[in-house]
Amino acid sequence: MKLSHYFLPTLRQAPSDADTISTKLMQRAGLIRKVTGGLYEWLPFGLRALKNVEQIVREEMNAVNGQEVWLPIVHPKNLWEETGRWNQYGKELLRFKDRKDAEFCLAPTAEEVITDLVRNEISSYRQLPVFLYQFGTKFRDEIRPRFGVMRSREFYMKDGYSFHADEKDAENFYQKAFTAYQNIFKRCGLKFRPVEAETGAIGGSFSHEFMVLAETGENEIAYCSCGYAANSERAECAPPSPPPPEPSQPLQEVHTPNAWTVEDVAKLLKAAKEKFLKTLFYMADGKPIVALVRGDHELNENKLMRHLGSKKLEKATDKEYEQIAGCPVGFAGPVGLDGRASLLADLAVQTVFNGISGANKKDYHLKNINRDRDYRPAQFVDLHVAAPGDRCPRCQKPFQFCRGIEVGHTFKLGTKYSQSMKATYLDAEQHSKPFIMGCYGIGVSRVVAAAIEQGNDENGIIWPASIAPFQVQLIPIESEDSKIKEAVEKLYQGLQKRNISVLLDDRSERAGVKFKDADLIGTPLRITVSSKTIEKDSVELKRRSSKELQMIPLNQCPDFVDTLLHEMLK
Repeated sequence: MKLSHYFLPTLRQAPSDADTISTKLMQRAGLIRKVTGGLYEWLPFGLRALKNVEQIVREEMNAVNGQEVWLPIVHPKNLWEETGRWNQYGKELLRFKDRKDAEFCLAPTAEEVITDLVRNEISSYRQLPVFLYQFGTKFRDEIRPRFGVMRSREFYMKDGYSFHADEKDAENFYQKAFTAYQNIFKRCGLKFRPVEAETGAIGGSFSHEFMVLAETGENEIAYCSCGYAANSERAECAPPSPPPPEPSQPLQEVHTPNAWTVEDVAKLLKAAKEKFLKTLFYMADGKPIVALVRGDHELNENKLMRHLGSKKLEKATDKEYEQIAGCPVGFAGPVGLDGRASLLADLAVQTVFNGISGANKKDYHLKNINRDRDYRPAQFVDLHVAAPGDRCPRCQKPFQFCRGIEVGHTFKLGTKYSQSMKATYLDAEQHSKPFIMGCYGIGVSRVVAAAIEQGNDENGIIWPASIAPFQVQLIPIESEDSKIKEAVEKLYQGLQKRNISVLLDDRSERAGVKFKDADLIGTPLRITVSSKTIEKDSVELKRRSSKELQMIPLNQCPDFVDTLLHEMLK
């Protein structure tokens, strides 16, 4: 492709509302343009990267016997009502009516339509397993779209769904898909980590997120040298080591006017947050629940919900809080709550002696609270979000933490959708059974942005060779010289014959401008042809990721570049 005829509008400065490195560089380098909040246009340069990622994903999905389909983005209400998600999904599901007043939604995911397809077409165990996948646009009406295409309302993804006759086959395929995902992100040239994750709105029994490691990542990862890794909200924590015993002190009521947060009361009483007991009120399937966590920890609502086995968990309203605690919001504590609600305590609460919490009385707190004497939890369970100081549940070593960008998610769905939608097959004994399902998603547009978050410097993008829009940028200097013209054209044709994607900068610009643009758009290899290189019958080769320059004989250049790219793609 010749740059003089290529639509590649670059910018000197990123738009003022660009809030991440990738958003800034994707707009400056001419990959995308913003239409409005959460909606972006993909320009030719960006689309090439998107399609390169898509092809890698397609090849790996086909390698595990995936079959590509194309599903609609507009879904009828009745299918979502069958699973109960029409009302459960929330405001992120964009609902609308057509001219006949029938209700539809723009698909944020495709479990309902794919399950409907399979239940209508597959009836026997002999037709199983089957794995269907698609590439397509999804829409989630994010309340606050941000981070460019990483948290946009409209995005491009691959979602796949597997259907099985039994749990063993479903789990075997899950492992194959897991390996395929590892292959995908390796081929995309990314540093990543698969981690255990919550299933969220998709549901199912377990899942894994695939995180591209980047300091700018939205997600925090807890990991251990033994191999265990999970996002911090999913990570299980080993029981804490007991602190040195201390003598039990008598309860003491203290006046704390206008102070109800841990931070405010800790400052007022000059006490460490670890000494506090947060008392949190919830309604689980309509029943009151009180959860206790240490003052320096945050409650993990997913852990609480999973432990309770509840279908619906909501924070108690102010009125419910006051009815249970008998005091205004912010002044509740565990002392005296026996019989009013089920009391669960986090494992780390066992380390709190002579603790501090609300006195169930406005503007008052209690000091020297101790379990058994002053309160008795029904159970101690792991309830808090993993934090520094916590230990691995497998080997007891302290967790390490890093940040990551979620680019893929695999789910073991089980029968969540097949049961609710009555999607069944006949087994060998002619008994009707629900399909066992798996779900496998990759944010293709997210992968492009994540690659840029991971690969960049002060000059621009540094693409992995496998997904770069072009692998080589060919830059002639003094391009009107006939010898340079001839050498460049010969080199251009030679590279293309070897199926190497080349961007030829044939513009009438200064060398400095061409080099600056080449660094901005991040093409992995830059080849410069000038009068100085022609004198030596050579070209100058530079990797985008390196400052070193290398002189290559002109007639050997296409083969040399071909070999080098193969090494870079390994």
